[in-house]
Amino acid sequence: QVQLVESGGGLVQAGGSLRLSCDASGGTFQSYGMAWFRQAPGKEREFVGGITWSGVTYYGESVKDRFTISRDNAKSTVYLQMNSLKPEDTAVYYCAAGQYVRRNQNDFGSWGQGTQVTVSS
Repeated sequence: QVQLVESGGGLVQAGGSLRLSCDASGGTFQSYGMAWFRQAPGKEREFVGGITWSGVTYYGESVKDRFTISRDNAKSTVYLQMNSLKPEDTAVYYCAAGQYVRRNQNDFGSWGQGTQVTVSS
């Protein structure tokens, strides 16, 4: 089973940008669908976006046109570029790996520990 470690979170002002990284090890990275989810305090975990093994991307409606997911199979890393950040983007961001890219968290068997993103107004 693949192990995932997120990095790149932090505090940023509204309108700013951050890039999250998720490093994978212990599995055949290029065969996995990868996704980002987020969870804000008191809310359910939300699908942010995903990328298939072939590079097809999907996004949640709240981040579409602001966030971009990419992957580097040679480095076993998936990225989440977040632009035009809003206070409502504040959450713990999780990386997940699965056979397919689905919007349901139950379709992903491997998860990272999460990284905190805080957007100040």
